[in-house]
Amino acid sequence: MVRFASSSTKTDLTLLTLAAGRPFAARVATALGTSLGDVEERVFEDGEVKVRPLVEVRGQDVAIVQSLDGDAHDRLIRVAMLVGAVRDAGAARIIGCFPYLAYARKDRRTKPRDPLALRYVAQMLEAVGLDTVMALEVHDLPAFENAFRIPSVPLDMRQLFVECLAPALDPASLVVVSPDPGGLKRAQLFQERLSERLDAQVPRVVADKRRTGGVVSGERLYGGDVAGLQPIIVDDLISSGGTIQRTAKALTEAGARPPIVAVAHGVFGKEAGATLGGAPIARLLVTDSIDPPRIDPRDMAALEVVSCAPLVAAALGCVLKGGSISRLLGDAEV
Repeated sequence: MVRFASSSTKTDLTLLTLAAGRPFAARVATALGTSLGDVEERVFEDGEVKVRPLVEVRGQDVAIVQSLDGDAHDRLIRVAMLVGAVRDAGAARIIGCFPYLAYARKDRRTKPRDPLALRYVAQMLEAVGLDTVMALEVHDLPAFENAFRIPSVPLDMRQLFVECLAPALDPASLVVVSPDPGGLKRAQLFQERLSERLDAQVPRVVADKRRTGGVVSGERLYGGDVAGLQPIIVDDLISSGGTIQRTAKALTEAGARPPIVAVAHGVFGKEAGATLGGAPIARLLVTDSIDPPRIDPRDMAALEVVSCAPLVAAALGCVLKGGSISRLLGDAEV
């Protein structure tokens, strides 16, 4: 297990979650040395819900830990109700920790009159009283930070995956791969962290990706020769699996070894198991931001789940104690 240093092993914090997020939040609570507060969720005959904390929150710091995956609309309204109820009950500060943040990918207009869904989600959560928002490996960092007017705490997977992978890697035979041009910055940051950890200069390449009329294509690699190398594909999420499948195919056809894939969020759509099951993949690492992974292990023998709960717990400790998130993530502070 990857360990993250925190200024405190125990913290004065009321930790809440919905029933759907309890297994993950329990792991966060264990890492913080605390326990989960109880929450009532009641569904009425007409489909309306009521959500309220069953513990005292007045004057306390409260963290609501809940991924907004699956039935995102239902979870979003329940989280909004819980935030509002906690605010009305007199909490001193409310931190919304959403390891997987719904609508993070819809951060810009790609067609006329498109909604800016991420901004609307931010406005709703701010309106009910959220003070700080935390999320893991958001799709576009500037868009995330600009959508919210409250303090935002973006966490990333670099240190988590580098520490998991490094002991088994040969520094002389590696290459970091971005599966599309939009993820190049993410791959660059991972490459830099991996190079630092291994004390070696790891090269980087990018795969082409084009979307025309709803059809995604692109199997070219740019940035150097990958023949004989061990690729590590880095991305924020897997949904259909098509992007990873195409990139893995392009790499092996160019002479590379079957790639290692390190992805923060295993969304795994209905066809992902079939798509990825036939792909030349050596290892597929995802975090437990979506828990449990929605894929049959029999379809993906290479799947490995790495818990991000210790990172989330350490980040909450930093926010509460005024610690440095940059230092926690291993970034240089200027």
